[in-house]
Amino acid sequence: MNIVNMKKRIVITGGPGGGKTTALDLIRREFSGKIASVPESATMIFSGGIERSTNNSVLKAQQTAIFNLQKNLEDIQRAAYPECLILCDRGTLDGLAYWPDSEDNFFTQMNTTLEEEFSRYDAVIFFETAARSGENIRSNNPIRNESEQQAVELDTKLKKIWSKHPNFNLVGSSESFIRKVMFGIMTIENVIGQYR
Repeated sequence: MNIVNMKKRIVITGGPGGGKTTALDLIRREFSGKIASVPESATMIFSGGIERSTNNSVLKAQQTAIFNLQKNLEDIQRAAYPECLILCDRGTLDGLAYWPDSEDNFFTQMNTTLEEEFSRYDAVIFFETAARSGENIRSNNPIRNESEQQAVELDTKLKKIWSKHPNFNLVGSSESFIRKVMFGIMTIENVIGQYR
């Protein structure tokens, strides 16, 4: 298939406890058969028996594995569903927020550039963490271990990275989780509408 005619790829990202997983679950139901989703690679790795670490060498190895798994999962879904729009639960650049070294070191290690990774995605939809509104970010995700302060710090790093994308869409934090998720769903629908 000619790459020009391929359906697009959208990354849904943001700080921990932002509501992106809830919004993605609802969008998958609404657009069943029209979109294919890519699960979060970090969740797959950490729920598969790999423990989180604060050791810089281990962190680098983990983030390299997550980066490569993310790319491969996206490629698998593209090959399996060439006619569908692809929604990615996080993207390849999320690891940069967790990288214990410089940005240049990250791109050297991953053998890529910021521009190359941005070109993988036609749009970015960023869900701010609920911790920005003073809300609790606890969820039923057993691998989430960030405090509210850590969630805000990660959110800030992730937003700094992804906001440089030419089609960046922000779903801001809100005291009402339901209103935020509904706004997030409308944002996703609007972005999907650009590419159908």
